[in-house]
Amino acid sequence: MESRLKVSVIIPTYKPREYLLECLFSLDRQTMPFPDFEVILVLNGELEPYQSWIEQAIQELKQGFPIIFLKTSLSGVSLARNLALDVARGEYICFVDDDDYISDTYLEDLYSIAKPSIVPLCNPIAFSDNLKIDDNYRITRVYNRLKGFSLLPFYKARKYFSGPCMKLIHKDIIGDRRFDTRFSIGEDSLFMFLISDRFCFVSFSQERAIYYRRVRDGSASTRPRNFREKVKNALRIMRVECLVVIRSPWSYNYYFLLTRLLGAVKTVLYA
Repeated sequence: MESRLKVSVIIPTYKPREYLLECLFSLDRQTMPFPDFEVILVLNGELEPYQSWIEQAIQELKQGFPIIFLKTSLSGVSLARNLALDVARGEYICFVDDDDYISDTYLEDLYSIAKPSIVPLCNPIAFSDNLKIDDNYRITRVYNRLKGFSLLPFYKARKYFSGPCMKLIHKDIIGDRRFDTRFSIGEDSLFMFLISDRFCFVSFSQERAIYYRRVRDGSASTRPRNFREKVKNALRIMRVECLVVIRSPWSYNYYFLLTRLLGAVKTVLYA
């Protein structure tokens, strides 16, 4: 019987640039052996010349690098992640954005403290395109404050759950749930809220397990939005989250829900 993979790493990419190579090379250097993990790279949107460029870049990786390269002419990070989830074989899922990269021991260190109902969290470091480190990055502050605790209720580290990166997620936690492709803003936090009914605790990795988050001008997360767009999206997210809880009222953490709703209200008030 074929042994089950430990980790499936999912990377969506849209009109990638050189930073994708940095991401792939960081996975090529992982201390976790290749047979224990796979990389699922999903090119979405305009395919050429990006497909040819990626196929050439893959040839530069070590022999045996476990990559699955998927392509779709439809654009959307949620769509790309969903395609990857449908084929992922790993016990745990690891999301990495294509402009970010990870330290050499990232997968091995996180996997060593992972449990089916415990989400392991890494040491996040944010930097700009000019390589300047953001010492005030909000999730780094959370890590530095809580890293001494071996186990904590997940809502204590709720800032980690604004998106799916910087952690491993057991595949059973996700199940058949997927990213909501109706949203282009806030879909990450909505997905994390949706799956929060199947885990209660988090653990923190060693400091050497680093997720390097690149803050790019013009990226989807930093692109300015107009007032009406922000308000409409925030209200739609609030509605979906409330409907999720109404359907399963005893499955979700109400404090976590409250922080989500307050965050959406803040978005409306300060849009």
